Amino acid sequence: MDITVRAYAPADVAQMNEIWNEVVADGVAFPQEDFLDAQTGAAFFAEQTYTAVAVGADGKIYGLYILHPNNIGRCGHIANASYAVRGTARGLHIGEKLVTDCLQQAKAHGFRVMQFNAVVATNLHARHLYERLGFVQLGTIPKGFRMKDGHFEDICPYYYEL
Repeated sequence: MDITVRAYAPADVAQMNEIWNEVVADGVAFPQEDFLDAQTGAAFFAEQTYTAVAVGADGKIYGLYILHPNNIGRCGHIANASYAVRGTARGLHIGEKLVTDCLQQAKAHGFRVMQFNAVVATNLHARHLYERLGFVQLGTIPKGFRMKDGHFEDICPYYYEL
């Protein structure tokens, strides 16, 4: 699939909300439980350091990422990001394009480290991708993520020096 990753535009927000809300509804990867609507989505994506979309040749948005500081002050050089791919497009390597672009944008925005705080241990596709790209798992936090069905899974923080 021919995919271009670019900065989002306000006109993209409706499709971005669909993708984001799909991941939230799945309840197995994002900590958020509330869905985005036209107003909250526009505000949420605009407040990030950088937000990008993966667009197909057909003009449809197949994925997105948000990039922002992981912390403030003396830890403000550490970035954090979240990635979402449309369910019907998973397995097409769109996530890899998003993560690769995000690492470039993080560096361009002055970050020195990318840290993922809460990669769910059972999210094997994401974990394999991060490790293939050079991320290092920092450990495991037992039962750190409450799944949609109410049971708890371990989370794995990851680190990448930009």
